[in-house]
Amino acid sequence: MENLQPESVSSERVSRETLIAKYFPGQEGSIHGFAEFLVGAGIERGLIGPREGERIWDRHIFNCLPVTQLLPNGASLFDIGSGAGLPGIVIALARPDLQVTLIEPLERRVEFLNEAVVAIPDLPFPIQVLRGRAQDIKKSADFVTARAVAPLEKLKKMSWHMVKTGGSLLAMKGESAASEMVGVKGAELHEIKLEGIELGRIISVRKGA
Repeated sequence: MENLQPESVSSERVSRETLIAKYFPGQEGSIHGFAEFLVGAGIERGLIGPREGERIWDRHIFNCLPVTQLLPNGASLFDIGSGAGLPGIVIALARPDLQVTLIEPLERRVEFLNEAVVAIPDLPFPIQVLRGRAQDIKKSADFVTARAVAPLEKLKKMSWHMVKTGGSLLAMKGESAASEMVGVKGAELHEIKLEGIELGRIISVRKGA
């Protein structure tokens, strides 16, 4: 049995690298650098749980990828309550064509995000960081994303003014996603399954004319 363990670890590593190459083409070094920063500074500063290091790829990085399927080429995006840069930095590295801004109200997390952006190797494009509550941001973008920020109804009230006409709020949710849609006009549930990645549930709310 002992002889099987190295093969198991090796095959897992190959699988992960295959997914990285598939979903972060040309940005493999950058996403590895971000993952290392999360496991190091992210855990040290309490932005990532102390036991999350071993699950950083599946639970935190790959988990952010399904939402990228709902974003058209060249769109602008605000990631509110960005915290450790999830999903904002992951989206930016998977989709370099997008204009991504990370928005976070807490100073210590803003400092972390600024350091993370600087620490990412070979970053070929800017990722902006703004400090502020969603309610206080006066700018707008085509899309607003959020991961574990607030229930959908509250999230919409917080961020709706930031969504451009024709754009959408995209909320990453878990298994209870459908129940959060009750009472939210125009909410649509997207269940997105990407190869090698767990099912992603995103609720979109489009802002009409």
